[in-house]
Amino acid sequence: MWETVIGLEIHVQLSTESKLFSSASTDFGAEQNTQASVIDLAMPGVLPVLNKNAVDMAIKFGLAVDAKIARKSIFARKNYFYPDLPKGYQISQYELPIVYDGKLEINVDGSSKCVGITRAHLEEDAGKSIHDLYEDESAIDLNRAGTPLIEIVSEPDMRSAEEAVTYLKKIHSIVRSLGISDGNMQEGSFRCDANVSLRKPGDEFGIRAEIKNINSFKFVESAINYEVIRQQELLETGEPVVQETRLYDPKKDETRPMRSKEEANDYRYFPDPDLLPVEISEKKIDEIKLTLPELPDAKKNRYKKDYGLKDDDAEILSLNSDLSDFFEGSMKDTKSEAQMVSNFILSELVGLCNKHNMDISNVAIKPSNVSQLMNYVSEGKISSKQAKDILNDLWAGSSNIDDIIKSKNIEQVSDADILSKEAQKILEKHPKEVQDYKNGKIKLMGFFVGQIMKEMKGKANPKILNQILNKLLGEL
Repeated sequence: MWETVIGLEIHVQLSTESKLFSSASTDFGAEQNTQASVIDLAMPGVLPVLNKNAVDMAIKFGLAVDAKIARKSIFARKNYFYPDLPKGYQISQYELPIVYDGKLEINVDGSSKCVGITRAHLEEDAGKSIHDLYEDESAIDLNRAGTPLIEIVSEPDMRSAEEAVTYLKKIHSIVRSLGISDGNMQEGSFRCDANVSLRKPGDEFGIRAEIKNINSFKFVESAINYEVIRQQELLETGEPVVQETRLYDPKKDETRPMRSKEEANDYRYFPDPDLLPVEISEKKIDEIKLTLPELPDAKKNRYKKDYGLKDDDAEILSLNSDLSDFFEGSMKDTKSEAQMVSNFILSELVGLCNKHNMDISNVAIKPSNVSQLMNYVSEGKISSKQAKDILNDLWAGSSNIDDIIKSKNIEQVSDADILSKEAQKILEKHPKEVQDYKNGKIKLMGFFVGQIMKEMKGKANPKILNQILNKLLGEL
């Protein structure tokens, strides 16, 4: 009955060494108020100077999403009054952003959709208000004030929380692939505002609520789903949906009102008189275009073509640069099939990362470890189960795979003569089961395999063993 309409505004902190309009450092984690220059503090008589690297990064992003790059863009003053905004205004872009009219293709449940990107504009970040440091008082940290951002504004083209998260993850992958942001959501380098409304299919857009500063993919999905239910209940009982800004509370899994939603005229935008227009030449755009790395879509297609990976696996690997680097590192010295290596990384190694809340870039396990394990599985030296067990040992601190195999005495037996002798012994020991098998009880194959594994302490190569059993039983 109701159609969900979603647009996202993504704030991406750019990985410049200095701020957007000052030489102050952008390093994260410094002592409070030690990285705010006189420009960031808005001292009288100071003038902003635009960071060229931030401009180049914005252009990079625009090219990556097939957007238009404005030959002339203008900075504006966005006026509002918060304690963590020293100037009383934020320097942003309004009518003439640096990037506009882009698009991004996403895939959800096997269906592709193109999400329009209205604009991506440069702006400075505000400081940070801290409410839990002192009782009954708030503190202000201005280290973040002036940090360069690009704000990426989508068209309201998404129709579910799943689509929104897929789009968000792809933007996250792109900015990381480009090297323009570390995308660290915990540190605030990548934040999202979600605009959510409901309508009857075919009707005009409904009244929207904006959910501010969501800093995880999971929270984005939960916040949107909660907001959809909230608005649906209002509409179905005849209550109006109020246009407002809301906050998501992950502990209560709910959104709550923050303030009424501002319109553009509330901010009293006007061109910043202290900053000249940004003029970008075609030559500059061409130069930056040559520096673009392989982007997620191109990487996904290469993985499918060159490695024969399944579509889903290629997608997962291509959207995480650390994961794709690990996969390609694992493929350098392996004789195993790429799909086998991919399966092991995505199921076993990523599983361990998730269990221990770690990123693959920070684990002690190396791509060469996975290469060696997969080679041993392919050669029949160890089983796939044993490879998983060894991976757990490596995670726990062991460093040498061969030493682990030796200490546990788990090297797999693949010698056909040895396996044939063991198989014959078991078949001779169980004549009734052999006859039942020949009479059609084929599930007894598992019984024979189990008995041989028991005798050989699980060290028999199951693939070769099954081949030998099939041959021996066929000859009886």
